[in-house]
Amino acid sequence: MKLWIIALCALVACGSVHAKTTTWQPTAGHTQIPLWPGTPPDAKPMTGPEYTRTSTKLIGGKPVVTVSNVSQPTMTVYAPTGANTGTAVVVIPGGGFEFLAIDLEGTDACDWLTSHGITCVLLKYRVPSIPYVLQCNCRPHNLALSVPSLEDLQRTMRLVRFHAEQWHVDPHKIGVLGFSAGGFLVAEISTNFDRQLYAPMDAADKESARPDFAMLIYPGHIATDDDQFNPNLPITRATPPTFLVQAEDDYTDGVHQSLVYYTALAKAHVPAEMHLYAHGGHAFGLRRTKLPITHWTALADVWLRTIGMLPK
Repeated sequence: MKLWIIALCALVACGSVHAKTTTWQPTAGHTQIPLWPGTPPDAKPMTGPEYTRTSTKLIGGKPVVTVSNVSQPTMTVYAPTGANTGTAVVVIPGGGFEFLAIDLEGTDACDWLTSHGITCVLLKYRVPSIPYVLQCNCRPHNLALSVPSLEDLQRTMRLVRFHAEQWHVDPHKIGVLGFSAGGFLVAEISTNFDRQLYAPMDAADKESARPDFAMLIYPGHIATDDDQFNPNLPITRATPPTFLVQAEDDYTDGVHQSLVYYTALAKAHVPAEMHLYAHGGHAFGLRRTKLPITHWTALADVWLRTIGMLPK
């Protein structure tokens, strides 16, 4: 099953969209920071320039803005709006490695995090970036690592630690939050943080890429249809504490994605917390609806305090 095709249909293709617009830009007062000093490693040619689209399909009463053809990955830093806790979270939007749901699974998450005293770093990683087999760079499949995207995430983690003092961040309290394909990237960085994928560029690449905690929201690519665990995610005791949320009626990726990952974490004695809801489907983000699943952020807040990433 091509998960990215289903995700693409669910967010954009199955509903009408407004015309393409120019390159995505953050709100006033925020600047995109390039991840790489030059051409990104393993750069692939794009079919055209970066562009955004706004879908008329509403989630939580609002449309969804997507970004496509990202060849120059960036991060945007959002400072806490309340008392700074020293904690930072790199936010990773989903989109099936074809596009990025930049508001639903990006800026919306930053609004929540910064209101809790957390520095949010929004990652705009390279897409399309279809997962491929790392060893041979051959045909794509749903369990392979999304190498260019993972390179971007490794680089982001290292840059955040490198600038921790400047950004008033505790270098031991830097986590990751990802949705759908972004949730798979969270699993990738949680288990492949020390895998050398690119040649070091500068002093920032001496920093660790390991997250101190990880949050996966309706992740995909973790398990096969017959519940076999993805062998490209080598879980060890070094895998960070993990928080999982998924709906039982998620028919895009399937609730077994979280179940299989949680079971693998438990076998390795990695602290983990999982929340499953009866209803919610896929790609609900943080937007409030009548469904209980849209209040998952309250549970995440408690979990962050439980593991010592926020004050109790």
